[in-house]
Amino acid sequence: MRAYYFFIIFGFRFKHLKMKNTTIDSVIKATWQAIARMYNEEASKYGATMALGYALLNIDKEGTTSTALAPRLGMEPTSLTRTLKTMEDKGLITKKKNPKDGRGVNIYLTPLGVEKRSLSKQTVLNFNNKLLETFSQQQIDNFIEMSEKIQLIINEKKKF
Repeated sequence: MRAYYFFIIFGFRFKHLKMKNTTIDSVIKATWQAIARMYNEEASKYGATMALGYALLNIDKEGTTSTALAPRLGMEPTSLTRTLKTMEDKGLITKKKNPKDGRGVNIYLTPLGVEKRSLSKQTVLNFNNKLLETFSQQQIDNFIEMSEKIQLIINEKKKF
């Protein structure tokens, strides 16, 4: 609520937003939820989810360690374990012991995983192309700059 009052005090109005008392973070959340819903609807056509597609996109062709994959996906270990189990059950990945570290596991895409990865990649590219057609380069640059600054604020713990 502080952010809303800050912008009111300094004359900033959410003139493009339909809801009264809308905050920047609520717009970001609603937008991300809409994107996730769109990706999940598309993935469901192929018996998958957005989480599976995102994981496929983050597994390197030469294999990825499970410990490297978790931070890329921003997932908790229990969620990652469940996702990897589902992917293995669907025949999208195989797991092999890491030859450099017997305790670790490397994850590899199967031929079916490579095929589904390609579908995931094309879906992401199609959406991004639609955004590039819709917004000017200046709008995109402004959005990226604002997003990067928000992440800096969060990472520096200077929220308030």
